[in-house]
Amino acid sequence: MNHIAIKMLMGDTGKYIGIIMGLTFASLIMTQQPAIFLGLMARSYSFVSDVGLPDIWVMDPKVQFVDDIKPMQDTELYRVRGVAGVEWAMPMYKGLLKVRLTDGTFQTCNVIGLDDTTLIGGPARILQGGLADLRRSDSVIVDVDGAKDKLGKPSAIAGGKRTPLKVGDSLELNDHRAIVVGVAKVTRTFQSQPVIYTTYSRAKSYAPRERKLLTFVLVKARAGQNLQELTQRIRQSTGLAAYTREEFKELTYNYFLKNTGIPINFGISVTLGFIVGAAIAGQTFYNFTLENLRQFGVLKAMGTGNWTLLRMILLQAVMVGSIGYGLGVGLTALFGYLMRHSILAFKFPWQLLVFSGAGVSLICVLAAVISIIKVIRLEPAIVFKG
Repeated sequence: MNHIAIKMLMGDTGKYIGIIMGLTFASLIMTQQPAIFLGLMARSYSFVSDVGLPDIWVMDPKVQFVDDIKPMQDTELYRVRGVAGVEWAMPMYKGLLKVRLTDGTFQTCNVIGLDDTTLIGGPARILQGGLADLRRSDSVIVDVDGAKDKLGKPSAIAGGKRTPLKVGDSLELNDHRAIVVGVAKVTRTFQSQPVIYTTYSRAKSYAPRERKLLTFVLVKARAGQNLQELTQRIRQSTGLAAYTREEFKELTYNYFLKNTGIPINFGISVTLGFIVGAAIAGQTFYNFTLENLRQFGVLKAMGTGNWTLLRMILLQAVMVGSIGYGLGVGLTALFGYLMRHSILAFKFPWQLLVFSGAGVSLICVLAAVISIIKVIRLEPAIVFKG
């Protein structure tokens, strides 16, 4: 009977392909759009992920996410260092500054100031130069994506590709000269703005004059120290906000989740993909069942029970669902692979396979239920009607 069910399914090639295409579309949308959403949300806290050495981030209590800059006085650094359980605490400057390029245009960049002595918080992957080169006069390290695109030198030909920045090139930050001594690979930020690393003291000279310029205090806990207890101790002793790395990521993630329209936009796309896929697959599968009612009637007249017919329909649904799901997931993976070097955000965890698989399964169940009801109510006498 399984062989007969498959032969019936593939008998009408057009409808067979139509069902698979509908399920493929649904699987693709329910996998691709959440993957882009997760990639975009991961970029919101990518800066925290790249700074892997500190255990705790200390900041102004009113900071809502990683790019919500609310500077503190430099004296807060020494207060944090005096808290019991702190192995070391280092300053970090983070701010948006305008960079003047060689052609006179301006580009807003994330400028990161690292502790002058230890350079803690710097990029982990240096493609050209070295992190220690930041100790040279007027030196900066730029991220490779910014160096190739937004910070690149304009082409001599109108509309031509920019010439990437390289070691030895210069920039201008707030009327100060900056010499590129290295190029680093960092994770793209939410706004995909170029990232420039320099020392803390130099970053303060680049930034507009303010009384407060300390953005974060990066803390390393002593061996065996409970991080939750230490963060609580820092909050009580200094009155500042203190978060572990994962807590700071979650704070940033939740801010973008609650205060932007990103979840709603992607949620609408996924819902529409499910509805359209369900409509196409369900209607086509139902029409396929209607056209095969006589065949089901013959089987009933020959003594085939309802349970056997139901198993045949479920087999057909499982078969087209598996093929459609596989094609949709495969196209999503191919899309992500092709876009891996582009500006597009894309993150494809295994949980998305379960999510889209559940969605396709639900579509197949709904389509099969509609067809099953029709077959159960079928009278074998239909075979003898004209």
